[in-house]
Amino acid sequence: MVGEIVSSGTRKNWKPTALPADPEATRQLQEWLASEEYNLNGMERDFRGADLSGGDFSNAWFTDAVLVGVRLVGASFYRADLQSADLTGADLTGADLVKANLDEAVLRTARLNGTDMVGASLYGTDASGASFRTTRFLGASLIDTDMRGADLTDAVLDENIFEIKADNSTVMRGLTGTVFGPVTVFSGESSRELAGTELEAWIAERGGQVRVLPPYRTPQ
Repeated sequence: MVGEIVSSGTRKNWKPTALPADPEATRQLQEWLASEEYNLNGMERDFRGADLSGGDFSNAWFTDAVLVGVRLVGASFYRADLQSADLTGADLTGADLVKANLDEAVLRTARLNGTDMVGASLYGTDASGASFRTTRFLGASLIDTDMRGADLTDAVLDENIFEIKADNSTVMRGLTGTVFGPVTVFSGESSRELAGTELEAWIAERGGQVRVLPPYRTPQ
């Protein structure tokens, strides 16, 4: 059936707990809910004030959208395009972000505890101060991702490109898995790159247990 919601039953049985304050974003959302179109086009829309928890936004477009402080608990963004979206302070607890495009998105202070980010792309993403407790990053690409002050407690990695920015306030307690580095560690105005056994030791000092793989090379 067209327009089914995998996580919450059929889409027509799902309603936002609160609609966006912006009339245009509300209109776009309501038209999508009433239609049989599967992919919501929320590009450049302002969704602030909304509670979209439990919605299925698989393959949706949220490019350049404003989702600051929006509740998105348990929502599905499978293969969704969130490039350059502003999710500052958003609550994505338990959300499905499998293969989502989060390149250059803003996730500052967002809550992503328990999210599934398998195969997601976070190139140039600002995730400073965000919480990723128990998040699964399996196969995700984190390149130039700012995770200074982020909480990665009990998060799981598996052959991740893990070229993140971190500092002494980045929490890595219980972080496990395998990664390709290097990680750029900031201390005041200075920074240094850590890779190999040096990176493993730095994470271990913070309560994590991660194995750093040999440098990743793109197949010729």
